Order: sequence, then structure tokens, then C-alpha cells
Amino acid sequence: MRLTILGCAGSFPGPESACSAYLVEADGFRLLLDFGSGSLSALQRYVGLKAVDAILLTHLHGDHILDAVPYIVVRRYAPDGPYPPLPVYAPSGAPDRLANAYSLDEGVLDDVYTFYGLQPGTFPIGPFSVTVDRVNHPVETYGVRLEHGGRSLCYSSDTAPCESLLRLAHRADLFLCEASYLDGVENPPDLHLTGREAGEIATKAEVGRLLLTHLVAAWGSEAVTHEAALSAFAGPVEVVRPGARYDM
Repeated sequence: MRLTILGCAGSFPGPESACSAYLVEADGFRLLLDFGSGSLSALQRYVGLKAVDAILLTHLHGDHILDAVPYIVVRRYAPDGPYPPLPVYAPSGAPDRLANAYSLDEGVLDDVYTFYGLQPGTFPIGPFSVTVDRVNHPVETYGVRLEHGGRSLCYSSDTAPCESLLRLAHRADLFLCEASYLDGVENPPDLHLTGREAGEIATKAEVGRLLLTHLVAAWGSEAVTHEAALSAFAGPVEVVRPGARYDM
């Protein structure tokens, strides 16, 4: 498996990154995990507009889905299109949310996307074995575990600490985990993780490597978040960057 970071900014695009979007490849199949604001630009930079084989949207907050809206234009109106409908695995409500964001007058996307509702469990997407479970966020949100060829990747999506994330991350080779908040301040409850909390989960889950994402440039600190995660996890820790690639 190969993971490419297309966007990793939390909540809104930062000065150096689009919002959450992560491309995972195996056996020539390309799965896009989330499609946040600004990430369509990065998709073109690294693999091209037609390269995606399926999309998984972990929840329906704009910083994780909104570039699936301009992508409708790509697939519907390209000179060599229209392209076949693309499988989209997403929480309930995704078809209406994306259709309304695209146009109130053109509310049907069946020619562009084929939607599959997410529920906790394990199922195949291309060559991947995919396991999803609800995590601790104000809206219907799923953490994700991908397995292929004896290797595993866990993606936290947006979440506060919860047991389901521990299960999904158990002994994952790569743990792509949000760390939106700083430790030592009064953060809103049941919303996001701090660097220390991400490190604690990584330790309890016995992961191989911790990749920190979804940091908010406007009020966060990469250095402080990285140091906090290192204080709680003895393994390798890295703050991800757009364009970074990780092979498993």
C-alpha cells in the first residue's frame, strides 16, 4: 500500500495545505479517503483527475467533503466524458448534502456518483479490506482501517478519544491520526484530539508509526503538538505534509 497526503489542514485550508484528503493505492487501485476543501488541486498534481477508483467520506463536515462538489463538473462535463459513476462510501445524507452544495436546481448525482451508506463493519473496496466504526464526533463519523497484503493503515478521521478508535488502530503499521487541539488549554469536549491524546492512543493500540494530521495552523503549533505526541508514544512520530508519501 502507498499513502499520499493530498491535504492535511484541519477545519479549513491553511496557508500551506488543503483540507483532509488522503490517497491510498494498492494493485493499481486508488482509493480517496475524504475530499476536503482545496484538495482537488493536489489530486491533479500527484495522480490526475481521472485516477480515482473510489471515494470514502468519513463524515459530512465541509473540510472533509467539499471538493467532491467541483469534481462533479470534472466527471460530468469533461470533453472526453462523461465518466462512469464513481463509487462513494459515505454516511447517510451524503447524496443530498453534495447535491445541494452543487446546485439547488440540479439535485441528482446518479450519473456521477454511486453512493453506498457506511455502517460499522468490514467490507471490500477494490483490493482493500475496509473496516469502519463510529468515532466520537458531533456528527455521524467513521474511523477507517485498511488492510492489504498483510499491512494495515488506520485513519482516525475527526474524533475525541474513544474505544472504537483503539480497536481500529490495534497494531496498525501506520496510524494517521488527527491532532487538532493543543494540550494544556480548555478545549471543547468530544470533538478532537490533542497531540498527547494521539500519542496515548498510539501506545495503547501498539501501532508501528504515528502520523499526525488535521492540525489547525491558525491556532495550533506543529512543534508543540509533535512534542506532546512524542511524550506519550515511544515509536516514530511525524507531522504529515502535503505531497508526503508512505509505503507499507
